[in-house]
Amino acid sequence: MLQELSHMDRITQLQDEIQQLLTIMANTVGYLTSRANFRNPEKYDEPEVFEANKKELVTDLIVKAKQVEYLIQSLPEPEPEEEQEKRLKALDEEMTLANEEYIQAVARSKDLHAQISSVLRLMLEETDSGLVSSATAR
Repeated sequence: MLQELSHMDRITQLQDEIQQLLTIMANTVGYLTSRANFRNPEKYDEPEVFEANKKELVTDLIVKAKQVEYLIQSLPEPEPEEEQEKRLKALDEEMTLANEEYIQAVARSKDLHAQISSVLRLMLEETDSGLVSSATAR
């Protein structure tokens, strides 16, 4: 179970990294299309600034892509079908046993409830009859 959680953590990390990669890509495309000099002259960056920003964006994309690649490489190999089948059968047997134990526990609790209710009724009847006896004695 702990190993499965670790695998799920890796998958979650991979999802997060891919989302960040897509965000960087979208921001890069947005920057390149809005700041290139084929647009409104007062909105584009100077060539040196534009080149420096392009290099930084490319570096960010490469770093994020390598992080995604690393996470993909660290994912476990798929479990063979025979192993999955054995594991699922074992889990099914455990669940069946747990359900049987649950049914027995519920039956036992109903039995105990009935016994306690019976004892309480008996005690109340004795108390009521005792009160009636002492009231008539007066």
